[in-house]
Order: sequence, then structure tokens, then C-alpha cells
Amino acid sequence: MYIEHLVGKRLPDDPKDAQTPGHRLLLRGGYIRQVGQGIYSLLPLAQRACSRVEEIIRQEMNAIGGQEILMPVVSPAELWRESGRYETVGSEMLRFTDRNEHPCVLNMTHEEVVVDLARSNVDSYRQFPFMVYQIQTKFRDEPRSRGGLIRVREFTMKDGYSFHRTQEDLAAYYKECHAAYVRIFRRVGLRQVVDIESDTGMMGGSVAHEFMLVSDVGEDTLVLCDACGYRANREVARSARSYAATEALQPLGNVVTPAKKTIEEVTTFLGTDPTHACKAVAFVGDGRPVIAFVRGDFEVNQAKLRKALRTGDIRPMTEEEFAPFGSVAGFVGPIGLDTSKVTLLFDESVARSPNLVIGANAVDLHTTGFNFERDMPAGTPVHDLTDVNEGDPCVECGKPLRLTRGIEVGNIFQLGTKYTAAMSFEYSEEDGSLRTPIMGCYGIGVGRTMASVVEENHDKFGPFWPISIAPFQVQICCLGTAKDETVAPTGQKLHDELTAAGFDVLLDRRSVGAGFMFADADLIGAPIRIILSPRHMPRGMAELKFRLAEPREDLPREAALDTLVETVRTLAAELGKPYA
Repeated sequence: MYIEHLVGKRLPDDPKDAQTPGHRLLLRGGYIRQVGQGIYSLLPLAQRACSRVEEIIRQEMNAIGGQEILMPVVSPAELWRESGRYETVGSEMLRFTDRNEHPCVLNMTHEEVVVDLARSNVDSYRQFPFMVYQIQTKFRDEPRSRGGLIRVREFTMKDGYSFHRTQEDLAAYYKECHAAYVRIFRRVGLRQVVDIESDTGMMGGSVAHEFMLVSDVGEDTLVLCDACGYRANREVARSARSYAATEALQPLGNVVTPAKKTIEEVTTFLGTDPTHACKAVAFVGDGRPVIAFVRGDFEVNQAKLRKALRTGDIRPMTEEEFAPFGSVAGFVGPIGLDTSKVTLLFDESVARSPNLVIGANAVDLHTTGFNFERDMPAGTPVHDLTDVNEGDPCVECGKPLRLTRGIEVGNIFQLGTKYTAAMSFEYSEEDGSLRTPIMGCYGIGVGRTMASVVEENHDKFGPFWPISIAPFQVQICCLGTAKDETVAPTGQKLHDELTAAGFDVLLDRRSVGAGFMFADADLIGAPIRIILSPRHMPRGMAELKFRLAEPREDLPREAALDTLVETVRTLAAELGKPYA
């Protein structure tokens, strides 16, 4: 490939709309171009890298028995109605009507489609277990796309689905797929990927893990224990907080709190602190008012709240919506609310902390001395509804937890029978009985993985592409072609030899200055660079430079092929080593 023919303009300055370092370099380097909000075209450099990511994924999925298929981007709404998700998934799913007035869906995921495919092709226990996967376009109408390919609306994803006769068989295969994911992310060159417990979200199921690249530009908050290795997404993370108190229980009593609504205002007015107050956070879930009560120094975790409610549809309540259940914003408390009209959920921090200040459900009035076990009906459920904070004790070993940021690059779920049962997929068992298969689900975002490699591997000049997914493994830079007419033909010969040997080579033979040429080479990021110039020609030498190493070294041009073969083997072997 000749650089003058490469489609994709490299920019001299940083784009103003770049949101992360990797986004900046992908735009500057001519890898991607935005078409609309959260919608990008992949130019040749990005497409070459993504194709290599896909090939690594295929190799690892095939190695654990995966069978590649291709399902449609569009599906009829009836499939989503069968599973129940047509009504429960929000506006992120694009619904439309075709020319025949038939309701359709632009698939954001393919559980319904794959179950429909499996139930029409699998009817006997002899066909289990099996896993099918695809690499296909998805569309998710994200409310806030960001970071280039990190969060987009249209994207390419590998999604795999396994089907099993028993939960034990699913659990065993889940471990196989987990190990395959570790190999995939190692092979593409991501060094700081961790697997964490995660929320099952709209996917459903009982067990889920996310593979997260630890990165300051990530949107997810990761909770890590450096002492014992406990890892979880903050959405599901637990801690071993201690709420034990020795103070004697106080009686309930009302106190006037004029115009004091917030935890800070109320506790300051009463001369106490947020650890002695109960916060009421109001939501609407599936159209019904919901009040979550947590201690004043904690925040409600909406993922945990959704799990407690067993719904994916929650939103903050407006002040106007307080009236029907007999309270007023800023003064909501758990005593006296009509539970036929409102759902009450209590966090363990409220249940285990004594003598709390609560709202009295009247304007300018609060109640002191609230004690959950005494003042609420026996058997009132208690939940984990709050965020884990930096320094909280680890639930496994008690050591301080650490919070960091991460980019989700993959996820795996044990779905159980959520979809197969809803869609009446049954097969004949050995004894002739009909049974419902158990499912697993396994996803990797291809473009996001490629972009995450850039986020982790770059300097201010450009990406450091791992040899496994580099758009070009070798770039030949021909300097001084106007001064020495032998430089360009020598570069061409070397380009042809290396290409014939199986290398992906980019040849730059333009009559431009060295600074300009090297700036382009840094943005393209080939791991290996060969430099030819008039000073090399008489000696039959070439200069070898690595994107990540100094100094350069000269080598005989006749030895270039053997040297590069050995170099590529070494670089590839590095990607195969386990993480430290």
C-alpha cells in the first residue's frame, strides 16, 4: 500500500470536538469520521485494525466450539413481544413500521432472534450443548454518545449465545468463555483489562461479568480490592460497612424545621450530621411511586434499586407527583405513608443505624429518634441500595476498597431460561419429556475494543499499535528521494519483498520533509519503521526503528526480511504472555 493512495486525511492539529486522547488520535490520524451523533464511518486504517480484532475473536470462539452465523439487523416486533421486552425496553431501541404497516425493530441485541432460530432447528437433547455467534451491526439510540467509538449509537459487536440442558453445563461453559475472553483481550494488546461482577440489567439472568479496561476516560466506576482481588462494578459492588452503635434508643419526637429540606440543611439546623439522618429519594417505577430510604451520607445506586424492584423502568419523581400519596418533597418519611399507593424500600444503612432524623410527611416538620426495627412493621424487607465508596471495607477481606474508572470492552451473562421459557422453546429429553434449554450470552464490542487499544497505547504523537491488530505492521519511509534517485526504487523493492512474505506494509515515498513524514508515521503507528535515505544507499543499509523504542539501528537491507520475521515473532509472543 502506498501512503498517497491511503484514504483518510491526517490533520495537523487536534480536533476541537475530541473528548478523549484516543478519540483525538483516531480523528487526527484519519481513522474515523463522524456522520451523525454517535455514528461514524471507519476509514481504511480503522477498518484494517477492526478486521484483525474480528479475526482474533473468530479464532477464540471457534476454539471453544462456536459456530458462526449471521442474523438480520431488523426483526419483526412479534419476537420482542414474545420475550416481553418490546414494552419494557425504553427509547434506546429504535422501533419503526415498514411499508406494509408491520411493526419492526432495529436490533440492539439478538436474544429474541437467536432463540427463534434455535427453536426452529433444535428439538432433541442430542443436539446440546451448542454455541452460535455472529459479528454484526447493532443500533442503540444512546442518549449521550461520547469518546468517538467508546460510546456510539451504531456499532459492530460479536454476540454469542450458548444453549444447555443443565445449569451445571452452562456454568462449565461460562468458565471456558471467560478464559477465551482473557485470551482475546491479551492478544489484541490490552494489558489492563479486569473481569468484574456486574449488573445483569435489561439482559436478565442470574450471573454476569464485565471485562473492563482500567482507564481514566472510562464511564463505569470499578470497585477493586488490591489485597484479595475482589472486583465489581459499582452498580453491584458490596462492602462490609459496620453500623454497630452503642447509643441508647431515643423516643420518636417531632421538631419544626422551617424551610429546611436537604440533609445538609436539616442536620446543620439540628446540630447533628448526615450519619444520623435518613434520606428519602423518590422515583417512579413502572408507573408506581417508589421511595428509597438510605442514610444521609450515602447515595442511592439506581442499578441496585432496579434489581430490588425487579424492573428496568425507573425515573426520578417530580415534586408534583408527591401529592397523591400524602407527602411533600423535602419532608418525606417512612412513618404514616400509605403503602397501597407507594412502594417503600429500605437500605441496610437505615435498618442498622440508630436514632435517625426522618421526614414527618408535613411541611417544615421532621421526626427524630427513628429506629427501624422498633418503628417499622416486623418483617419489613431490607436491601442493599447504596453506592460503595472509596475506602469502604472489602466484603471479602475487610481491607479498604479502591475506586477507579473503566471502559467496558466485553460482557458475559448466565441468562438461564429468561428467553427460552418466554418464547416457548422446548426440546425432547432422553426420556421423551419436554424441557426448556438454559442460555448463556457473550458480547464484545469490536470498534470499542479497537478504540480502547488506542486509549491504553498512545503518546501525544499517535497510537502504539500492537503487532496483532496494527493496520500496517511495517512502514517504509523514503527520505531525500529528490536528492538520490535510488531511494524510492530501493523502498519499492523492499516493500514488494516484505509484502510477498506476508507483511502488511505501507510505503511512503513522497517528496516531503522528514518531520512531516515522521509525524504521519506516528499517527499511523506501525510498530516497525524502516527508514531509507541517501546516506544509507551507498552502504546497502536501512535504518530500523520501533514505534516504542529508541535508539534506531542500522541493518543490512539484505537481512531486513529475516530480521523482521524474527521481530514480529518476538512482538507476537509478548502478547501471548499472561498479565502481570
